[in-house]
Amino acid sequence: QVHVAESGGELVQTGESLTLSCAFSGRIFGRIPVGWFRRAPGKERERVADINWSGTVTSYSDSVKGRFTISRDNAKNTVSLQMNSLKPEDTAVYYCNVGGHWSGTTYIPHRTYWGQGTQVTVSS
Repeated sequence: QVHVAESGGELVQTGESLTLSCAFSGRIFGRIPVGWFRRAPGKERERVADINWSGTVTSYSDSVKGRFTISRDNAKNTVSLQMNSLKPEDTAVYYCNVGGHWSGTTYIPHRTYWGQGTQVTVSS
């Protein structure tokens, strides 16, 4: 059993910053990559950022590159998503996925290890 939990979502104004946190625990071992995804109302799920097990390799979608930063603390089994210069189009439910894998440079999420999501709303 693996438990994944996101936190930190809230209502903010355009241009403000917010940090999301993903904590995971349970029977998951080894070198665990993690990815952040989001789903806006009426839209498909979108990859936001991902990070390898050591934190030395990160990747971002073009829509957030330069504004968002993903990082991790392996001692605490947490992965953070620092979001700066937020825009109304960043409004979505943000999900954390752990234990996926890469196909080339694309992070493929684990089919099961998802959190429940945290709502981020950016008002204009």
